[in-house]
Amino acid sequence: MSKIKIAVLISGGGSNLQAIIDGINEGYIPAEIDIVISNKEDVYGLKRAEKHNIDTKVMTKAIYGSIEKRNKALLELLKKRNIDLVVLAGYLAILPTEIIKEYENKIINIHPSLIPSFAGDGFYGRRVHESAFNRGVKISGATVHFVNEITDGGPIILQKTVDIDFDDDVETIAKKVLEIEHKILPLAVKLFAQGRLEVINNRVKIHEK
Repeated sequence: MSKIKIAVLISGGGSNLQAIIDGINEGYIPAEIDIVISNKEDVYGLKRAEKHNIDTKVMTKAIYGSIEKRNKALLELLKKRNIDLVVLAGYLAILPTEIIKEYENKIINIHPSLIPSFAGDGFYGRRVHESAFNRGVKISGATVHFVNEITDGGPIILQKTVDIDFDDDVETIAKKVLEIEHKILPLAVKLFAQGRLEVINNRVKIHEK
């Protein structure tokens, strides 16, 4: 079975990207990262990719003149490189309908909460953990899901929880959640690469090997 080709989209430090790189290098994930694409310049995630000789591309609104032109170029690039799976690893931009339709159930995202809690428009990054802290939840976690036109509304692939202690603050909650992100995102990529994920009525069935 040939390895699938992945494009990883980032906007920052790329720690989840690193988790995928490590999983591939360790033989855990039967795939290859063909390219890492960032919508921001000079982010550390690009350096992570370059250290592992992975092609990178910076695609900002400023470079292309508009978000529409940037998104059109992004779709053309994904198709040109014959990408099988798009992974959003801290990508802080909304994908257009054209890309979502072209790669239906072939785009996965990691979200730092237990969807549907603290999810949807406006919930990203630190805001998610601040909301969880202010609500006083006893558990939080992370979710890997397929991407559709609804923000954080696609079929859920994997979820994992963490306990929230009374003495936790926003920073410690974020750290706990990030640790499990680094586990379930590589696992989801592995399951996809093995052809073990099937979407049935907006639910994901994980098939045995």
